Amino acid sequence: MSGRRPFSELTKDFTSERRRRIEAKKAELRAAMPLHELRQAQVMTQKELSETLAVNQPAIAKMERRTDMYVSTLRSYIEALGGRLKIVAEFPEGEVAITNFSDAGDDEREVSG
Repeated sequence: MSGRRPFSELTKDFTSERRRRIEAKKAELRAAMPLHELRQAQVMTQKELSETLAVNQPAIAKMERRTDMYVSTLRSYIEALGGRLKIVAEFPEGEVAITNFSDAGDDEREVSG
């Protein structure tokens, strides 16, 4: 076994500060997830999600590849997975929840109706 050692042996000499940084990075990576991984984590297929959103399966595949979309589309996707979309702005002083998107779909219906 040339050059191979158990991971625990490789990390045994890490300082507590380094271990904290590693744990923080792991939490950050877990918190950031592409849409398709989020759907998979919720144990839902594209087909099932398409039925919930009343669109065809290719529309879900296209949505998951997009890098830009309407907030209302993203909110519908998240809600179909059983979640709730929150938009937060991060500043050096702290975070601020943006609330004017929370009822965007309702506002659009009121204006057009």
